[in-house]
Amino acid sequence: MTYDPYNPKQPGDPYGQQPGQPYGQPMYGQQPMYGPGYGYQPPKPQTNAILALVLSCVGLATCGVTAIVGVIFGHIAMGKIRRGEEDGRGMALAGVIVGYVVIAGWLLYAAVIIIAVIAAANHSTY
Repeated sequence: MTYDPYNPKQPGDPYGQQPGQPYGQPMYGQQPMYGPGYGYQPPKPQTNAILALVLSCVGLATCGVTAIVGVIFGHIAMGKIRRGEEDGRGMALAGVIVGYVVIAGWLLYAAVIIIAVIAAANHSTY
């Protein structure tokens, strides 16, 4: 019987070893002598993204003043995320969106109040 190199499992070869491998399957590699390697990089801080989200949410209670600062921090965080200096894109994006929604809500509320005051002043009788 001749050896067929395209059929690794042949009768008469109980372990499926090809010729040229006299020592069997290779063993697991050893760890290098110089240590475990570089390892993983620790996560980068998300300070601006966290500030953007927190300040935008607090803007509901502060008439949108901190939401403006939250939007600014959100855009700063998005710029740093694009450059690879920071993580937390989702949090920064949420901070920007929530900030704009809070600012728009308070501006709409202020416009309704101003229109109501003007309408009340025009309809008053002396």
